[in-house]
Amino acid sequence: MTAYDLFLAPFADFGFMRRALVACLCLGLGSGPIGVFLMLRRMSLMGDAMSHAVLPGAAIGYLVAGSLSLTAMGLGGLVAGLSVALLSGAVSRMTELQEDASFASFYLASLALGVLIVSLRGSNIDLLHVLFGTILAIDASALYLIGAIASLTLIVLAVIYRPLVAECFDPGFLRAVGGRGPVYHVLFLLLVVLNLVASFQALGTLMAVGLMMLPAAVAQLWSRSLPAMMAIAAVSAAASGYLGLIASYHLELASGPTIIMTAAIFYAFSILFAPSGLLRRFFPRPHLKG
Repeated sequence: MTAYDLFLAPFADFGFMRRALVACLCLGLGSGPIGVFLMLRRMSLMGDAMSHAVLPGAAIGYLVAGSLSLTAMGLGGLVAGLSVALLSGAVSRMTELQEDASFASFYLASLALGVLIVSLRGSNIDLLHVLFGTILAIDASALYLIGAIASLTLIVLAVIYRPLVAECFDPGFLRAVGGRGPVYHVLFLLLVVLNLVASFQALGTLMAVGLMMLPAAVAQLWSRSLPAMMAIAAVSAAASGYLGLIASYHLELASGPTIIMTAAIFYAFSILFAPSGLLRRFFPRPHLKG
């Protein structure tokens, strides 16, 4: 098998592989930087909870469309995700519950409700598609939606970058100088939900957060500069998508889980060999003596 057959032929021969690759590249560009900010804000598990919160809306979109329409399911997931994010924030402000506990409660209820809705009208195969994604079934309209979300994410991050960084590291300072911290927090949650909806199109509700958090963890192990972390996260997410698709094609594996496992392999490699990894910690370089 030549290098062309191994790395390029699947995309040259099959349109669905090309669409899946473009979707992975767009997801990497949008989700990678968002994952970095989620990790800096210590909201990693909240991102996972919000990925499950989109399921009821996606299930309702499935029922309304009468089929696995990725566009209808994505719009329904967007409404559901935003509703859960806003409701959980409101509950945490009006009660004694912390925001993470509120998110966990809403996400468990949303996950159960979404599975029930799909089970009522769909088959087990439909339920598997909703839970684990159908990246090889991405059509043109879903691809346009994913690309639009990635573009919007990069534009909004560029506009609110400085206040968002200040809100991450020192929200008290932002309040002291008259910054509108809650506004940037809501905008950031909107970007998180949008990118989870885009990932849901390809990877399903159970793994939508995979291309968001694993590349962000990889980036944090390799760099301490925020712009570099965002770039590393985006590149590693895109590389995970490409290599995962190649592996799933040649080994005849499920594409979504293979992509996430590829990202997990990058993470395991980084744990060992990154500048802040285990090998540097247990086998430090000797200092030069004068």
